Amino acid sequence: MKLVRYGAKGAEKPGLIDKSGQLRDLSAQVRDLDGEAYAPAGLAKLAALDTSKLPAVDGKQRFGAPVTGISKFVAIGLNYSDHAKETGSPIPTEPIFFIKANTSLSGPNDAVEKPRGSTKLDWEVEIAAIIGTRAKYVSEADALNHIAGYCVCNDVSERNFQQERGGQWTKGKSHDTFGPLGPWLVTKDEIPDVQKLGMWLDVNGQRRQTGNTSTMIFSMAKCISYVSQFMTLLPGDIVTTGTPPGVGLGMKPPTFLNVGDVVTLGIEGLGEQRQEIIAA
Repeated sequence: MKLVRYGAKGAEKPGLIDKSGQLRDLSAQVRDLDGEAYAPAGLAKLAALDTSKLPAVDGKQRFGAPVTGISKFVAIGLNYSDHAKETGSPIPTEPIFFIKANTSLSGPNDAVEKPRGSTKLDWEVEIAAIIGTRAKYVSEADALNHIAGYCVCNDVSERNFQQERGGQWTKGKSHDTFGPLGPWLVTKDEIPDVQKLGMWLDVNGQRRQTGNTSTMIFSMAKCISYVSQFMTLLPGDIVTTGTPPGVGLGMKPPTFLNVGDVVTLGIEGLGEQRQEIIAA
């Protein structure tokens, strides 16, 4: 299934994209797409629906992030060796992770704000997992069983805030709009191998990132298992898993985003995003 939240910001409704690409409304079936909806019972209920009988939604619709009411937004850093090298960082010997503020979450095509005082605004195409089952001390072998589905994420980063403002990556990762997610959640049954998905990102129509989840240092299963050793992941929580090379920080000379720039990105099987940079 491709599950979406659509409509005006703050008033999104639950929906799904049927096999023909038609948006269908789920308001009569589920309150919203939150942890309860993404738990096994919730997904089973949605999977059993006859989509042809759901109300069709016509016209161009805004998509919000395809999950709401999360308890945490976790991000893995430096999870592609070429990306670590381009930033001058050592290759991690175990996953690095940090927290993005829940308020950074935004729709896949919403504008991204350039914060006040920002000088090094950067992009990162990533694959994110949405948790479906409570995960605490889960094994790597069992980790994927705790995932409801996958999304495209742009882990927008302000490198000055991240690296030059006294520590803690969260500073450079948490501004409002720094977590575009979607356009939809694709349930894991539709992704045969999460470690074989192509990824790309363009800035103003020029290709900046080309990668594949096959080149992760730590697999999706390893990331989920590892994080669960330090904190409990709850249904609806987001874990985004690092970016391939091609970020602005790694360019020679480093190149960053300015107001008016347009970022487009996508992952095989998971859809595409588009964001214009605006002033905060």
